Amino acid sequence: MGNIIIWGEIMKIDYVKLIVSVVICQLAGGIGSIFTVSSVGSWYSGLKKPFFNPPNWLFGPVWTLLFLLMGVSFYLLWVNHGKTAMIVFGVQLLLNVLWSVLFFGLKSPLYALIEIFMLWAAILAAIIVSYNVSKTASYLMVPYILWVSFAIMLNLMIYRMNA
Repeated sequence: MGNIIIWGEIMKIDYVKLIVSVVICQLAGGIGSIFTVSSVGSWYSGLKKPFFNPPNWLFGPVWTLLFLLMGVSFYLLWVNHGKTAMIVFGVQLLLNVLWSVLFFGLKSPLYALIEIFMLWAAILAAIIVSYNVSKTASYLMVPYILWVSFAIMLNLMIYRMNA
């Protein structure tokens, strides 16, 4: 174990838990990407998209970073014994994967749109519940909810433009 200072707090690092936490989140992203990659070059490329749709190459780096931040957040919940927060975190992680299955796997922007509101609520719940366990864990989820907020608008516009 080593030490790290996060926002003025000295923490001992359990490298095994940190690696497991990051790998779990990256695996969730990997599972979601299985559905995404199979549709991006075909079905997704044929959809009408709004002017603010980011280029396809941007999604991979953004999600990799977000899953890394989620992994560190989960690690902080784990080492601080935030069992309830870990469960809420797990729910939002499953909903994250489900969105990819619905949007890209089932090719259903409508079902994905309905589900992404549940995902957003679960992320917000994770942020709120995590705050009492580790403020840092909670703050690390803020870029994620901001990106998903943007994704809601993108999903909505894709649905409306292709319905």
